[in-house]
Amino acid sequence: MAAHRKPPQRPLSGHAARTAATLALAGAATATGFDGTANAAPQLTQAQVKAKVDTLYREAEAATEKYNGAKEESDSAQRRLSALQEETARGQEKLNSARDALGSMVAAQYRDGGIDPAWQLALSSDPDRYLDGAALAERVGDRQAGAVSRVRRQLREIERLRGAARIELTSLRSRQAELKRQKKTVVGKLDEARRLLARLTPRQRAEVTGADGTAGRASRSAADPREPLERAGSVPAPTARAAAAVSYAYGKLGSPYVWGATGPNAFDCSGLAQAAYRSAGISLPRTTYAQINAGRRVSRSELQPGDLVFFYSGISHVGIYVGNGQMIHAPNPSAPVRLAPIDQMPFAGATRVA
Repeated sequence: MAAHRKPPQRPLSGHAARTAATLALAGAATATGFDGTANAAPQLTQAQVKAKVDTLYREAEAATEKYNGAKEESDSAQRRLSALQEETARGQEKLNSARDALGSMVAAQYRDGGIDPAWQLALSSDPDRYLDGAALAERVGDRQAGAVSRVRRQLREIERLRGAARIELTSLRSRQAELKRQKKTVVGKLDEARRLLARLTPRQRAEVTGADGTAGRASRSAADPREPLERAGSVPAPTARAAAAVSYAYGKLGSPYVWGATGPNAFDCSGLAQAAYRSAGISLPRTTYAQINAGRRVSRSELQPGDLVFFYSGISHVGIYVGNGQMIHAPNPSAPVRLAPIDQMPFAGATRVA
């Protein structure tokens, strides 16, 4: 049988070799284009990056306010649970004392030879059996019957407290789960914003975030609150407490934005408003959507220094009005506490709390 040999291949000429190489590269590009593994990410313009980052910051801030609200509710649930646990412990001590006294009474009666079999059940550690036994023992004297009645009431109270504690624990776990969800949302949005900003040059980042030196100048002059007040137009606050809140806000110019923070060295937007009025002796709720209802609503034309100004349809951002169309607010993680015009965001409403 004749052997089949592969005929020798002739080398390609220069033109043919270039053509083949071109076709091979085109084929590779087409193949990778279909599966997407070699496609470069589309290059965003600076304006597109700004738009995306602004949206991410707004979404992160809305999630931050939900986180703040869930944390406030979680803390309240934890306090209620702790109070119930302490009350239960005190009730258990009283119950133990009452049962000990009842046991001593029964022991004395036993020594006298007059113990009823029902008293054996009365001394059981099982509450249900105890109650059944106590019910059978009601034919003893008034003193013993009164002791049994007290113990029965204390047992019912203990069970009530334990039931309330179980409900509060369920509520706490639900709030903690909500905290975890909102934290994941906030962190995800902020991480995505950081990745977008990292694509820009330092100069472009400064333009996108507004960190062009204005905030730095404001923070340097904030050592004396009177100087920035003069720049804002020296508009007097209507009350001493409003003036104190405005002064506090000026003193925090340049402080970093940290989501969930309420001071004294870092803030988110509602945390700054809360801290400013706390310094003035007024307790504000933690979240923007609660703060807007913490005082008397005022129109934009009625604004006075110290009023809280709110933005976006979801009431997700707040600043402290300082006069002449200006506010002090904590914008986002890429910008510190700063002075800014209130018309740079969609105005949603204002509240006067002092």
